[in-house]
Parts: sequence; structure tokens; C-alpha cells
Amino acid sequence: MKTTRDDIRNVAIIAHVDHGKTTLVDELLKQSGVFRDNQEVAERVMDSNDIERERGITILSKNTAITYKDTKINIIDTPGHADFGGEVERVLKMVNGVILVVDAFEGTMPQTKFVLKKALELELPVIVCINKIDRPEARPTEVIDEVLELFIDLEANDEQLDCPFVFASAKAGTATLDLDTPGTNMIPLFDTILDYIPAPTGDPEAGTQVLISTIDYNEYVGRIGVGKVDNGSIKVNQDVVIVNHHEKDLCKKVKISKLYEFDGLNKVEVTEAGIGSIVAISGIADIKIGDTLCSVESPEPIPFQKISEPTIAMTFMVNDSPLAGLEGKYVTSRHLRERLFKELNTDVSLRVEETDSTDAFKVSGRGELHLSVLIENMRREGYEFAVSKAEVLYKYNERNQKLEPMEIAYVDVPEEFSGSVIQKLSSRKGELQGMTSISGGYTRLEFEIPSRGLIGYRGEFMTDTKGNGILNTTFDGYGPYKGDMMYRKQGSLIAFEAGEAITYGLFNAQERGTLFIEPGEKVYAGMVIGQTGKAEDIEINVCKKKQLTNTRSSSADEALRLTPKKVLSLEQALEFIDTDELLEVTPDNLRIRKKILDSLLRKRSGFNRN
Repeated sequence: MKTTRDDIRNVAIIAHVDHGKTTLVDELLKQSGVFRDNQEVAERVMDSNDIERERGITILSKNTAITYKDTKINIIDTPGHADFGGEVERVLKMVNGVILVVDAFEGTMPQTKFVLKKALELELPVIVCINKIDRPEARPTEVIDEVLELFIDLEANDEQLDCPFVFASAKAGTATLDLDTPGTNMIPLFDTILDYIPAPTGDPEAGTQVLISTIDYNEYVGRIGVGKVDNGSIKVNQDVVIVNHHEKDLCKKVKISKLYEFDGLNKVEVTEAGIGSIVAISGIADIKIGDTLCSVESPEPIPFQKISEPTIAMTFMVNDSPLAGLEGKYVTSRHLRERLFKELNTDVSLRVEETDSTDAFKVSGRGELHLSVLIENMRREGYEFAVSKAEVLYKYNERNQKLEPMEIAYVDVPEEFSGSVIQKLSSRKGELQGMTSISGGYTRLEFEIPSRGLIGYRGEFMTDTKGNGILNTTFDGYGPYKGDMMYRKQGSLIAFEAGEAITYGLFNAQERGTLFIEPGEKVYAGMVIGQTGKAEDIEINVCKKKQLTNTRSSSADEALRLTPKKVLSLEQALEFIDTDELLEVTPDNLRIRKKILDSLLRKRSGFNRN
């Protein structure tokens, strides 16, 4: 018989990227007494990964738990970026309600729509938290209307439409239910969670059922499965059976060796957990997302949506450039293979496949950001390798027609830049679906565009809009192939010989384009040292010294002036490289190079930019 467990609430915090989810969780932790009064607490304590902190994005969902009025509130902080949407979908299976965080200035954004749609489909009750109400340009009353419009667009039922609104400033640590009454702490939000999020229900007398919704990984204990106890209870040393909704023939008997619950930011060992508890289970080597742990007597899998397929792929390969092995700690194919397959322990949206060559691996992910985060993590760990340009993964339908991944791109730009954005995206096979004026002199453009049309576009977009544009995308399924397109208009400046770049050689080279290197840097033949203004590649000798003569020229004493080099970030370098180029990634440097280093062989291979 189903019963309700009133001393627990399970809630996920969902939002568009940068609307303040993680800061909000920080405040809930602080005000619930998780930290001692004198304890030093880092900002955005839930973003444990360096890259998450630097970029201000959440990549992996995080579990935490607080206690308020004798009720344990399990909170899951979810990613807001479209590339990590798979994380959000899975996490929602563990909770009984969501807090939708919306920026009081930006209002509803594409990812807000994506995450809210998932929550409404699962019929989860929603608390709307309008955050950043202390921003000078905040417009909370208009944002309320936008949110309600979004609910209606997504066909929310009457109960979901009648959702509570909480107005907060996560930064200041305050929340209020009434815009005219300033908040002093987070208690209004705590109370709303207890009142509005239903307590978990289940049958404590039934057989065990725990659906694994996320996977954690630890060097010492290996894979850790995290999920909610739907029915029955789970105990240490209990024999259970692993079954899976999508794998009918899976039925494997295992023993529960360690069981944890969450308390604040820590995992606490427990001997038993009942219905509604969110638990972490270690000691099962090949446990994966979507597995259900059941009692041996009644193995019944819990339905679970399949993990979304990757749409983009890159080749990761051993670095074989003339400068290979000088900067990295891990450089062999064995190191590369082990590291990539280890990533599969925690990242379920990633695919790693062997290729014909033992030195190269095909790595597929959800988008450029997804793969660039992996590359950045690996170079920080001391890996040295090379990657190819990102390419989309095609499919074919029954009539053998070629299909490609499509995206909906939402672009907010100042009005004066909308013309150039429309022109650029149209040339990349984008189709304008809608155009509306929004506050502050901005125009919102909605495009349907192939995923490959967005590869390499973000950097160009920031330049075209002088850094004032916002570009957001969501995956929109597969559509018919839109035809060939050219990725890059400019050619590369290529080093002609190996050596050290000299000021004199670079001074002559800078007339041909923009340089990526400066005097004293090591170069090799076939290395890309800059970008030309024209469509074709140009080979240039940057190691060339000035010929010495007996005659003094009138300008001999004038110093050669070099324009500062253009420093490419990892994203910019990945966007810049063309299909005949590779990005050499080391802990210290990013170098762009031609796949074929030898000039003559390159010409024979017949790659033509035009």
C-alpha cells in the first residue's frame, strides 16, 4: 500500500544558464546551518570543477541536502546549458517538484523553455523563483507575464498554472512572496518548498526499486550510482537484481556493499534507506544510468527515457608534430585511450569509438561546448594530443535520404546588428522563423539552422555584435540535409620551415594577415601561424633573418614594429580550424597545424579552400 513520507522533499533547481541557480543553492545551504558560522565558504560552492567556476556554468548535476523544520530537503542543482540537457532530463526522475529560476531582467530564455517542458511532461509541480530582483534594470512584473505565457505555450494544466511565485536575490540571500515587501532571508522559499512540493510516496512493504539517475565516480571506490528509492527499502549487504527498461535480457544479481545519503555537501554512510530517500550506492562495477535495482523476488524495471544521442564528433589522436612530447606528461595512445574511456564512467552523453588507427579515437558529444570541456580538462591533467575539426553526425531515413541535426537558434542583438546576423546565418543555411522587438533596443531573432552551420560561428557572432549579442541554441531533432556550405572564408598563414620565429620574418608576415605567434616561439613546417585576409593559404618563412650588408640604410636604426599577436582561446581555436587542419593541444600551448605538414604532399592531396 502506498504511503507518503512527510519528512522528505526532493526538488531540482532548473534554469537557463547564468540565471543564478548555483548561487541560490549556496544561500539555501548557508541559511540552513550546513556551514559553521565562522567557516570560510567559497562562492558557488556547488561548482566543484575548476572549469565550472571559471566559466560560471554547471556541467554536472550535483546533489545536496539540507534540513528545515525537521524535514530533509534533497536539492539537485542541474546544468543550464543546452549541451548538458541530458543531465537535466535524468535528474527530474528523482524529484517530486522543481524550482524554476528566471532572471528578473533577461526573462524566459530558450533553455528555460527546454527545462520547463521536461518538468511539465513529467507532471511535476513548479515553484517559480524570479531571481536578481535587485538588478537596477530588473522588470519582475513583466517577467511574471512571460513565465505564465510560457506555461500556456507548453500546455501546462490548471494545477501547474496556479504555481507560487517567489521573488529573490540569491546574491543578497533574500526572498519574498510580495514584491512590495523586501525580503530579509530565504525562509519564504523554504516554506514554499515544504507547502508546495509534494512529499515522496511509495510502498514500504513492496520489493526494493531504485532507479539509477546519475553516476558519480571516485578513484577509490569506482562508479557510484545515485537514485531515489521508489518502493520498499534498500539495505547494506542486501542481494539485489539489476534490470533495465531498455535491455529486456539484463538480469544480474549483485550485493549492496556501501550505501550513502546526502547531508549538506557530504555523503554519509547509512545501513538502510526507505522510500523517497536519495541514495548513492558504491561497489557495483558496471552500474549505469537507467538501471533499476530490484529485490530478487520481484525484479520490475522502472521506465526511463533513453539518453539523447550525440550530434557532433571529433577525432582525438596522438600528437605527431615535430614538437610532440615536449610539454605533456601523458602522450602515448595508451594514455589517451585510458583517459577517454575513463570519461565514459561519468559522462553518459559521450561516445568513444576505436578507429582503423590505434593512435586515433572518434569522440562524439552533444555539442562543441561539451567536447571543449573534455579537452580543457585533459590538458589541465597533463595530456598532450591533437584534435580534428568538429563534424556533425548524419543519419539516413528509410528512403536513404541524408538527415542532419537541426537546431533552433535564438539571437538577441541590438537592432543595428540584426542585418549582419541575418545575413551570416542565412549564408550558413539558417532560415529566419521569427523577429520581435524586445526591451532595451534589442531584437530577438529565431532561426532554424543545421548544427554544422553553428560550428565556428560564436566567435564571429561576438565580433559582429561588438560583444553585445546573446546566442542560445536548442537541439530540434534531425531534418533533411540542407546542402554543402563553406566553413571559413579566410586562409591560413603557414610556416615554411622549422626554427624559431624572428622579428624580421614576422614583420614581413604581418602584412599578409593576423599573426598567432610572436618572436622567440618555436615553429615547424606546416604549422599555422596566422590568418590571411584572402581565401587561399599562404606559406611564409618567419625564421628568416635580415641579410647583412656593408651598406647602411637610412632606416636601419628604426625598430621593426610588430602588431600584438592574436591569442586564441580553446573555443576560438576549435572554431578556427578547417577540415584539413588539426589543433595540437598541450598543457602549455594550443597550436594549429595542417594535417599534412609537407608542402608538396599537401598540394598533391588536392584540398582546395575554394
